[in-house]
Amino acid sequence: MMKTLIKNLSESQIEILFEVSVEEFEEHYQKAISNLAQNLKINGFRPGKVPPEIAEKEIASAKILEEAAGLAAKEEYVKFIVEKKLEVLGKPEIQVLKLAKGNPFEFKAKTWILPEVVLPDYRLIASRIKKREIKIEEREIEDALGWLRKSRASFTPKSGPCEEDDFVEILYSSPQIEGKREFQDSFILGQGGFIPGFEDNLRRMSAGEEKEFILDFPESSTKPEFSGKKINFKVRLKSVQIVVLPEITDDWAKSVGKFENISDLKKSIKVSLLQEKEMIEAQRVRSEILEKISQNVKIDLPEVLINLEKEKMLAEFKEKINSDFKISFQDYLSKINKTEKDISDSIALEAKKRVKNFLIIREIGKKENIQISETEVTEEINRTLSRYSDVKKAGKELDLEKLKIYTEGEIRNEKVLQLLESLSNKV
Repeated sequence: MMKTLIKNLSESQIEILFEVSVEEFEEHYQKAISNLAQNLKINGFRPGKVPPEIAEKEIASAKILEEAAGLAAKEEYVKFIVEKKLEVLGKPEIQVLKLAKGNPFEFKAKTWILPEVVLPDYRLIASRIKKREIKIEEREIEDALGWLRKSRASFTPKSGPCEEDDFVEILYSSPQIEGKREFQDSFILGQGGFIPGFEDNLRRMSAGEEKEFILDFPESSTKPEFSGKKINFKVRLKSVQIVVLPEITDDWAKSVGKFENISDLKKSIKVSLLQEKEMIEAQRVRSEILEKISQNVKIDLPEVLINLEKEKMLAEFKEKINSDFKISFQDYLSKINKTEKDISDSIALEAKKRVKNFLIIREIGKKENIQISETEVTEEINRTLSRYSDVKKAGKELDLEKLKIYTEGEIRNEKVLQLLESLSNKV
């Protein structure tokens, strides 16, 4: 009979001592011989057909014991975890303590477990968070209508110098940016989003003209490799066009969509603005509730979960750098004079916050007995797959089991957050 002893190393890490009886270990020993015999080549016997008693004499006893120990440790550990309903994280760290034929097999397994989460009165906390009243001002509707007008503007070529609010198309380069590579861009002058001074230098230029100038890159630039440096620019103005905005009439409203008149269009804009503000307010309320719960929860964060979250965040950051700047992560690190460890350390606090929120939401879901139906999961998976141009191909390429687990988690999280949000009070 197997003996076990659990030792708590921390709130989220345990060490389990195992003693496997002689009789039980003998079963693993015989299985080890059988496994190793599969690759044994002995004259007179076909591969995999060598009798156990002969195989045992041919295989080094240390090798059999090592194989038997691995089999025993894996089987007994899994059996114990299932029996005790322990929620373990990752693979255990196994250490053999006593291994000899004819003796009990002793080993210990160190593993991380999901820690106990002692929640505060989260319902009371949620009820104290006030929802703000959502209002849509007439000015906001007019601003949205103005943006819609600009999006439906027409353009007329202009022969003279460009001015504010003209539509311009440019080619520009810099010896400091990607080795004089020429970039192309088009925008409304004054709204291009370039660094301060860039668009000022374009004013009064005419189509076909070229200009060179030097600008100081802002210290707070999103491109740290250029922050605070003087950058040389060479610009050629390809074309200038006058922006012609449509008149706001009932006929124009009909051309925009299924609207009878401007009044209908404004009503639709108001509904869209209201939905957007409600979504932002819901996110604010949820975040504030979680923050208050987080400040009062008692929990020992597992180091393994924090490290996994940091790895995930770092991988996402690397992908973003490659996507946004079109350079390798190593080149990016060189430009900002940082190491990967520096980046990893900088995201540590956010990783801890995410892990903490994950465990809080998970525990609330358990206490509230949040249920997820198979139909809900299937419908959400189908919505995910429908975003791909080739649904059948996506279904084959994606790991559907992982997608299902991820989807279940997302639905559960959303239900918990909806519950917390519903408990908050309106102003």
